[in-house]
Amino acid sequence: MFRRITAAGGAAALALMPALARAQETVEVAENSGDTAWILTASALVLLMCLPGLGLFYGGLVRAKNFLSVFVQIGAITAVASTLWIVVGYTLAFGDTSLGGWLGGGQHWMLYNMDALAGTYAIPESTFALFQLTFAAITPALMVGAWVDRARFGWVVAFCAIWGLVVYAPVAHWVWGGGWLASMGVLDFAGGLVVHTTAGASALVVALLLGKRQGFPGTPLLPHAPGMTMLGAVLLWVGWFGFNGGSAVAATGAASNAIINTHVAASVAALVWLLIERISFGKPTSVGFATGAIAGLATVTPAAGFISPGAAIVIGVAASVVCYYAIQLIKIRLKIDDSLDVFAVHGVGGMLGSLLLGVFLSAGFGGAGYDSAGAGSMGGQIGVQALAVAVIAVFSAVASALIAIAVNLFLPMRVSEDDEQQGLDITSHGERAWEFD
Repeated sequence: MFRRITAAGGAAALALMPALARAQETVEVAENSGDTAWILTASALVLLMCLPGLGLFYGGLVRAKNFLSVFVQIGAITAVASTLWIVVGYTLAFGDTSLGGWLGGGQHWMLYNMDALAGTYAIPESTFALFQLTFAAITPALMVGAWVDRARFGWVVAFCAIWGLVVYAPVAHWVWGGGWLASMGVLDFAGGLVVHTTAGASALVVALLLGKRQGFPGTPLLPHAPGMTMLGAVLLWVGWFGFNGGSAVAATGAASNAIINTHVAASVAALVWLLIERISFGKPTSVGFATGAIAGLATVTPAAGFISPGAAIVIGVAASVVCYYAIQLIKIRLKIDDSLDVFAVHGVGGMLGSLLLGVFLSAGFGGAGYDSAGAGSMGGQIGVQALAVAVIAVFSAVASALIAIAVNLFLPMRVSEDDEQQGLDITSHGERAWEFD
């Protein structure tokens, strides 16, 4: 079946043909059942990351009395983000660019009027919208790690609901929806800017506004179940193949390349993190392996489909070294209680990968090349990538602070001291994760 669609800019793979996208040319594209099946599968893999993967990863890192609260928060955020994406989020991110490249038009409210796909892809637009829904769900869920043990449940849900529309959807339009950053040649294959930079910068602001957990930094607040964290990390690792591989929006060599780069960057980053721990503390840890792998995954994400596997190895090394010392800076020197290191791992990793993309896009390093994607030269690409990092980080931070403070006027951000001491599982949800008779 053939469908007439408009190349108006869409997800990351469209950046490989920016001239076509910007010209708004009309083309004939055949719907491909294999591509559709792959994107449906990739959507399921990203949801696997969001619910069991992220839940177990974060849940194992908190104390036992807060395990359920993490899962309930992630589940509720996924549910509200998914609903709002269908109602209004998708059209704000991927509607037409009639609003000056800042926000999508309103032709897709409630996923209405899905006849024209937002890009030159051989899949139904409903499939594309579903895939992008999973990104819109996992991005605010990543921020849960910044406020575990102390954020009020009602505030969390309200904040993330508004955040998805005020922060995530506009940034997605700027970069993936044919917006003003895309028109400058900014590249982001699968979310280093749209997902990790927005979530990381916002998480840091919320951690500052909430204040420290009781006992931080003097009392060790140790993970209650590192084994669960390890299980969550490997689920995230596998699910990330859908995250990055699906962003090719087709079952092609581009998807294979993205998955290979994703896997090798995670592998190298996990090994380097273990080496750093061995040198620094004498013993490599399971939590270190898990954290290193996630750092590698987050850092390679913006570049995954544009670079060679050799470049992905270098990115994996850089991810571990930079993110490891970012944690030391944030928690030990600055004493900011970003509890599960959302900014240091996801935020710093996403920003680092977005900048390194400007280097490793070079055909000389085996990348896609500056003529086929991006701003035309290494210097130009690094420049627009740096601009995008700065703009998106500042916008996310400022908007998040305003949203957090506004919601706090109606729903307090933080639980009481007594509730925090008892744990959020019992005080917020009336349950305990573990009942030992």
